[in-house]
Formats: sequence, C-alpha cells, structure tokens
Amino acid sequence: MKKETIEILVEGGKATGGPPLGPKIGPMGLNINEVVGAINEKTAGFQGMKIPVKVIIDAATKQYEIEIGTPPTSALVRKELNTEGETTSVDIGFDKLLKVAEMKKSALLANDLKGAVKEVIGTCRSMSVTIDGKSAKEITEEINSGAYDEQIQQK
Repeated sequence: MKKETIEILVEGGKATGGPPLGPKIGPMGLNINEVVGAINEKTAGFQGMKIPVKVIIDAATKQYEIEIGTPPTSALVRKELNTEGETTSVDIGFDKLLKVAEMKKSALLANDLKGAVKEVIGTCRSMSVTIDGKSAKEITEEINSGAYDEQIQQK
C-alpha cells in the first residue's frame, strides 16, 4: 500500500481548492472540496496564521488523513496579545494563556493540560510577558499549589 504525502502551508481556516492544494490532490482522485473542508475545520483555531498541513493519501483506497502542525508557541502568544514585534512589558490573561496551551498541547512534551500551561508560561518568561500581572515564577507557584486547577479542569 503506497502512501503519498502532500505537504503544504495554508492560512488557518482558509484553504482553497486552488494552488497549491488542488493541483496536487486532484490527480489523486480525491474530492477536493471534502479535503479542503476538513483542513479548514482542523485549522480554524489558527486564523491569520500560516499552518503546516500534511495530507497523507493511500493511493489504492483513496483514503486520506490530515495532520496539522502548529505555529511556534511564541507566535501564538503574540497573536493572543495582538502584537507583532516587541513583547517587553506586556501582560497576558490566564484565559488566553490557557487557550494557547490547548492549541499547542499535542505538540508539547507535557502529559496533561496543566503541564502544557507550564510550558507556555516558560515561553512567556523568555518573551518578558507577565501573566495576570504576575511573573512566570509566581504564576507557576500558584499553579503548583492548585490555585488554577478549576480553570484548567474546565477545559
């Protein structure tokens, strides 16, 4: 069973049947609109960002699977902060931090969402971004003490 992989870069939620996707998928005998719809559904949370996408196609059965990559954590944090460049002296709310952790969870080393949140906090620290007016160290200590367990478990 030969599988072919098509790798493309699409804007989140805005894939189309035109180039570069359509010309690569069309000859494979797949329903282009179906594939585009699946990609847009999976990338909707990354609107305004370029997302790496892999379409893995079984040439014999015409079955396919879609793997979505994620942008760097720092790019997601910047998106939530609505900043392009400098992030010095910027504050992000815990709810936005949690959103970034959810988006990146599958690409991080963490075993659970709480661990993913801590990894994103580490990125915020390197970017000089505070969380709800607190330093990365302070917020991490509060998470370790259980202060944010309820918010994390609701996700």
